[in-house]
Amino acid sequence: MYKIINKKLLAQSIYFMDIEAPRVAKSAKPGQFVVVKNTEKGERIPLTIADYDPQKGSVSIVFQTVGKSTKELAQFNEGDCVCDFVGPLGCPSELVNKTPDELKKKNIIFIAGGVGAAPVYPQVKWLNGIGVKCDVIIGSRTKDLLIMQDEMAEVAGNLYISTDDGSFGFNGRVTDCLTDLVKNKGKKYDHAIVIGPMIMMKFTASLTKELNIPTTVSLNPIMVDATGMCGACRVSVGGEVKFACVDGPEFDGHLVNYDEAMRRQAMYKTEEGRALLKYEEGNTHSHKGCGCGGEK
Repeated sequence: MYKIINKKLLAQSIYFMDIEAPRVAKSAKPGQFVVVKNTEKGERIPLTIADYDPQKGSVSIVFQTVGKSTKELAQFNEGDCVCDFVGPLGCPSELVNKTPDELKKKNIIFIAGGVGAAPVYPQVKWLNGIGVKCDVIIGSRTKDLLIMQDEMAEVAGNLYISTDDGSFGFNGRVTDCLTDLVKNKGKKYDHAIVIGPMIMMKFTASLTKELNIPTTVSLNPIMVDATGMCGACRVSVGGEVKFACVDGPEFDGHLVNYDEAMRRQAMYKTEEGRALLKYEEGNTHSHKGCGCGGEK
């Protein structure tokens, strides 16, 4: 059992929790995720790691209540325990494999849409910890749905807020904000990391391709077992079959087939759709062999 040591409501239907999980906290790296089960027979919920503290032995998660299991999790309070907390899963951010000197030579921008601010934060915090400052755009539909702007402001070089309705910060989408920074403010970027809803990543990656900015996206398709066996998170990247849970979640943003990924997400929600995908995709439907390291 894993105790909830802190819980906060960040915005409407968006919650923050600190979970006591020392072994996960000790092994976690920016860009990875965990799988949470509320009860023994509950659904497996994949959630990106929003922060981790090896000294305190805690891992932070941020989630939006969109279905039964996340709404159930939102009813848990400080002192309550979730049944399972498995991780860290997935590949760490590609940035952790580079030296501080390499990273200091690059102008990096992170672009977060909605709840995507949560997985962006640990990467920006890690970079700040090794002396690398980067720009960050956080976007949401309206001011009331913005999250983690104060925490991000402490670790980012420059923080830009963008709201679709203009209720706070830049008036427009994150793509409009990036266009303004590059074309009107004279900003130059060597790399972009984009995390948010699939449709937002699709259009942002299209823009960065036009601007000639190499781009990494962190995919968040439906996952069931989070070990590559179920085939739910199958994606096409550069014409090759990949699985977000074991090969990702990060991929080259200019090579992802977003339309296919969004079509699969919609189909996978029904039993008939899952059966059709398995039939159409044959032996490429699921990963051969388990890539799960379990709780290290």
